[in-house]
Amino acid sequence: MKVKRQKKVQRHLSFYSNNYGFRQPYQILVDGTICLAALTNKVTLKDVIPKYFDSNVKLLTTQCVIIETEKLGRAVYGAMLIVKQFPIHQCGHKDKPLIGSACLASMLKGSNPNRYIIASQDRELQNLVRKMPGAPLLYLHQRVPTLEHPSPASINSVKNKNETKIGITDYQEEVLKDMKKHVFGETTDRPMKRKKKSGPNPLSCLKKKRKVGSDSVSVPAPSGDEKAKKKRKRLKKKLVTTVTVGMDK
Repeated sequence: MKVKRQKKVQRHLSFYSNNYGFRQPYQILVDGTICLAALTNKVTLKDVIPKYFDSNVKLLTTQCVIIETEKLGRAVYGAMLIVKQFPIHQCGHKDKPLIGSACLASMLKGSNPNRYIIASQDRELQNLVRKMPGAPLLYLHQRVPTLEHPSPASINSVKNKNETKIGITDYQEEVLKDMKKHVFGETTDRPMKRKKKSGPNPLSCLKKKRKVGSDSVSVPAPSGDEKAKKKRKRLKKKLVTTVTVGMDK
């Protein structure tokens, strides 16, 4: 199962890398909800997320997220301590702090130009991220980090861009290649050899041969004059035989 998860996350990352320009180290914005889930399930985000991605990552948070967890008090005290372990990314809300979900949503700015990955258990924030093209979503499924499959908004955006170029998206092309390998195995494309045009068979152009006696001797076919002479000889021989038989009677 671990190998399958790694293949799946690499496939999703390849989609975002090829179509939206994501590069290592991947920037992951963490909120208080996923820190609370990690505390509940006794998971250390700094350890499990880099192993899950098998890539260089940066776990970041914002000042708005920290302020929100501080205001919630003792109920999320442990989550607040976890959030404060991550470097603070400037969100631009220093004078008017927002709630954590609104802050992280504003960081995407519609098309996610800075290529952030949102890590959250907040359902409202998750639904908002799914509607934004090129915005990956990460959450905890019990103790396991899970990078969600690219949303329909992300896939349709890429499809519309590439339809006029190649007819199918890069992601769809990779899926088709994987399916072909699974069904047909490894195949090597070899160029087909064209048959060269050849002349008539030289054996068919030879003159016919006939057999004389028991031994096979190649004798050239008789000409027209020779055929007539032989025919006259046979007629004379036949006529002499007839006359002889009549005289004997």
